[in-house]
Amino acid sequence: MTDDMTGETSGGAGGDAPVPEALDEAECLRLISPGGVGRLGYAGRYGPTVLPVNYGVHEGAIVFRTAHDSPTDEDLRTGIADAEYIVAFEIDDLHPATREGWSVLVQGPVQHVESEEERASVLDVVLEPWAGGVRELFLRIRPTRITGRRISRRPAGGPGR
Repeated sequence: MTDDMTGETSGGAGGDAPVPEALDEAECLRLISPGGVGRLGYAGRYGPTVLPVNYGVHEGAIVFRTAHDSPTDEDLRTGIADAEYIVAFEIDDLHPATREGWSVLVQGPVQHVESEEERASVLDVVLEPWAGGVRELFLRIRPTRITGRRISRRPAGGPGR
């Protein structure tokens, strides 16, 4: 059988069996709250788009930076007042050596952070992008759905088998 998170065959080294565990929203938020790197997914003008971004969590929302007039900025503007663009955001912490880890998926509308007051409140939360360059536009994802799961290893023949 193949593991959905790693694509590897289950029953790996030492006969350990993969143990999937659904995570509740509180645990998902705890896992992603330190910030780091996640993947933003949306339907862009050239089709499905998935981009890595540095993110932070501020008041329960995912916040990240991009450049003004960048493809991401342009793709995520609807041009319609008060219209919402729904995106997906995934954060993983995988350990290939032990074949363990977790994955969290956040779905919800993305909003441009435009007021100076809002920008000031998120400025300390969002990491400087690894890619460098000028990225002074802040975007915020307000979660409407948060799901996750953890894969751990249990010795073959152990409890729950």
